Formats: sequence, structure tokens, C-alpha cells
Amino acid sequence: MNNQAVGLGSRQAKLIFYIANRPPLPAYQQLTNVNTLAKGDIANICTATGNHWRKVFNVYAKLLFELAPKRYASWQALRDEALLQAGHEHCLLFSAPKLTYHQSDSHSPKALHIIIGKGYAEQLGLSQNCTWLNEYFAINESLAVIICPYFDYRQLSNKKISQLVALIRQLSTHP
Repeated sequence: MNNQAVGLGSRQAKLIFYIANRPPLPAYQQLTNVNTLAKGDIANICTATGNHWRKVFNVYAKLLFELAPKRYASWQALRDEALLQAGHEHCLLFSAPKLTYHQSDSHSPKALHIIIGKGYAEQLGLSQNCTWLNEYFAINESLAVIICPYFDYRQLSNKKISQLVALIRQLSTHP
């Protein structure tokens, strides 16, 4: 991950999500690096900012839970006990991605980059570099990029979460 990365979660993330906006709170607006959250931070963000960030975090947790439920009883438990916290291999970046084409190198596991929202992907100039699988999802295997709908219940429904999980698994197994 680039040193200029700004966001929440693990600096050594293998699953990197990019979002166009930040929680509208001073601590996150002024963030200049990648920081992990502590237990209770997500609840505090949701209480202070309202429904939008609650939806983002809930969809994010549902996705990670379906991808690998591990020791969590539910996606809610994963959200409250692990999402963007220390010791996990995912992050949510507010900074633009710095992508490089991947060589076939089995010794260094590559990170997978997921752009949240078709509009954001277009703004970043990534849309035209990806193969659109349908109106919701696009991939670029060489860049290890997936473009998906925004993390909102209406845009990324449970069915589309399952489709995204399948794409993540597909790209994660490619050298």
C-alpha cells in the first residue's frame, strides 16, 4: 500500500476498498494516514453522522462476513468486533488508488482493490480500463481491480454482495 494512503483499517491490507467520501467528523476529515479503529468507533461514527455511514459499515460487514465468517456469529458481530480494527487484512481508503500492473509472482500476494461506486470509478478514470461484466460490476485482472456498486442497501443488495464475493474469490485465486 502506498505511503500516501489515507483511510481506516490495516496498512498491510490485502483487500483494499476505496470510497469517495469520509465520515463528516473532524478526526476523519483531517486524517493523513491509515489508522485502525477501536471497538465502539463505528457505533460512534454512526451515532454522530446518521444513516449514511451506518449503511456503509453494515454493507461492508455483510460483505466481509459472507467472504469469510471466521469466528463471528453474525455480520453484526464482525462489524462491532473487527471491522477496520487492528489485526485484520482489510481497509477503507479515502485516498485515490495507486495501481500498478501485477506480474505473475507467487511469492508476493497481491492486494485486491475494490472501487466503491461506478461514479467514483469514472471520476478516477478507471471505468474505461475495466471489463464491464454487467451494469453493476467491472474487473481488471491485471490491475487486480473490481468496481462495484456503492455500499448502500439499494445499490449493493444481498444478492449483489454475493456476486461481489464471487468476484473477489475469482480474482484472489489468479496469480
